[in-house]
Amino acid sequence: MKDFSEELKKLPAEPGVYIMRDENDTIMYVGKAVNLRNRVRSYFRSNIGRGPAIDNMVARIDHFEFIVTDSELEALVLENNLIKEHSPKYNTLLKDDKTYPYIKVTTGEDYPRILFSRTMKRDKSRYFGPYSSAQAVKDTIELLNRIFRLRTCNRKLPEDIGLDRPCLNYHIGQCTGPCQGYVSKEEYALQVSGALEFLNGNYGPIIKDLENKMKEASDDMRFEEAARYRDLAESVKSVAQKQKITGNVGTDRDIIGMARDGEDIVIQIFFVRDGRLMGREHYHMTDSLMENDGNVIGMFIKQFYSGTPFIPREIMIRNAPEDMEVIEGWLSEKSGHKITLTVPKIGTKAKLLEMSEENARIILHNDSEKIKREEARTSGAVSEIEKILKTDGLVRMEAFDISNTNGFENVASMVVFENGRPKRSDYRKFRIKSVEGPNDYACMKEALTRRFTHGMEEAGRIREAGEGAEAVRFSHLPDLLLMDGGRGQVNIALEVLESLGLDIPVCGMVKDDRHRTRGLYFNNLELPIDTHSEGFKLITRIQDEAHRFAIEYHKSLRAKSQTKSLLDDIPGVGPARKKALMKKFQTISDISRATAEELAALPEIPEDVAASIVSYFENLREKTDKM
Repeated sequence: MKDFSEELKKLPAEPGVYIMRDENDTIMYVGKAVNLRNRVRSYFRSNIGRGPAIDNMVARIDHFEFIVTDSELEALVLENNLIKEHSPKYNTLLKDDKTYPYIKVTTGEDYPRILFSRTMKRDKSRYFGPYSSAQAVKDTIELLNRIFRLRTCNRKLPEDIGLDRPCLNYHIGQCTGPCQGYVSKEEYALQVSGALEFLNGNYGPIIKDLENKMKEASDDMRFEEAARYRDLAESVKSVAQKQKITGNVGTDRDIIGMARDGEDIVIQIFFVRDGRLMGREHYHMTDSLMENDGNVIGMFIKQFYSGTPFIPREIMIRNAPEDMEVIEGWLSEKSGHKITLTVPKIGTKAKLLEMSEENARIILHNDSEKIKREEARTSGAVSEIEKILKTDGLVRMEAFDISNTNGFENVASMVVFENGRPKRSDYRKFRIKSVEGPNDYACMKEALTRRFTHGMEEAGRIREAGEGAEAVRFSHLPDLLLMDGGRGQVNIALEVLESLGLDIPVCGMVKDDRHRTRGLYFNNLELPIDTHSEGFKLITRIQDEAHRFAIEYHKSLRAKSQTKSLLDDIPGVGPARKKALMKKFQTISDISRATAEELAALPEIPEDVAASIVSYFENLREKTDKM
């Protein structure tokens, strides 16, 4: 499992949604959390009895991301939206939208009603929610009907006015009787408007009224009545936990939030599709001209939407660019429908914009810390090495290492670091040709000679080709040559460079008794180095990389050599038959124990070749027994 310690440190202790992805960037799991820091960290603790399914998922995590919300309810709804959109493999037990209730106001009717709903439909009604408690929604609907005296019947109005007697609610004063024509359409609309104002967030007067009634009932020792008012107030407060993640069904919009720190800018886009927040992306920008925020947003919109196939009808931003109308016209023409840039100041839209900006600020802070750490371990480390060596201009550093097994299959590796980062496209490996036996100095001399001879020849060809010719392979010479050893390795390198007429600084890595680097050998002096510094860590990374690359190459040659010595010497066994044998029997040992019949069962192996294989291994065993 990867080390996520640095990423875990950046998690905020806020509610939100976390998204686990594998190495292919596929979403494996979406979860919600009251505290993102605690919840996500829990996945990477050992021995906590999560079960095999979760352990398997955690082992496959390549990276994760998170979206901060204002409440647990918003996290719950966003989690649900993302699960429905992406169907992650490990979210199979989560329920769908129907878990969360909505309040539906049938504004498409002449005399609207307030209803409980489990789904949002494309109709003329207005939907509020979803909410976390079905009972709280039912209590609130009952309270609104009682306060604003709205109808609860299913009669079709105004067609059915006067066709039947008024219901009990009218007689007890809880309905104004639109079914009898006792209230005009305009008067009833004012009643509905009061309920809509409440659902849009003006809860204060109703909650205060309920609390006053509760206190009065309690003072008069009418405790059961006081308890009912208390429960109603709690239900209203539950519904008042307003969420912004789902809006009106059918709504498509992008919400663009921005955070900046000087020239560094992060743009965060929330994508709302069909009324649901379905995902987000963030982008880094650098504003060297220090434009105002509105113009930065304008620049981003032009660049981003020039390459997107879909543009929603509404794009929400915090600051209007100077050419806002021009941008709207361009987007409208590009998409084929009217596009509006809006700058919300209050309400749900403004809250959504604030949430987008908060996520942008978190990303900017986390990424800036990451960039600072990366600079410290790369360019900062190179600067430390320059100070130790009292030189400057170190860009390209090359390191070499030798690998063999008792002098068998001598190989050398060359790794390249530029500005403190590995440049793997310039790595090279050498199969030593002139040295037999374990002689690392002679192997290093050959590898360096070949490397710099090739470099000089390529440089000559480039000069002949004239201006515009590209440098390839070895023609880029290093600013510093790092040798995995002290005085001896350095002297070998200097000898090679002098013979070729090259002037390149050479630095050795001096080891202690435990074969750990303790200092640098440069210009005939051993220079101390702080083993806790970034410069030392960079030297160690270069050293380890050269060692790893050499060993990998040596292992591959050794494996080929071992396979060749046992199979390629058998008459009739070529590459295709060798491949078929290894695929069937897996190991040379298994092939050596196979009978002629078992070998001949392979379509690629004729009977005479099978007999040759059996005979070869029988002779080999006889020779071994005589030794």
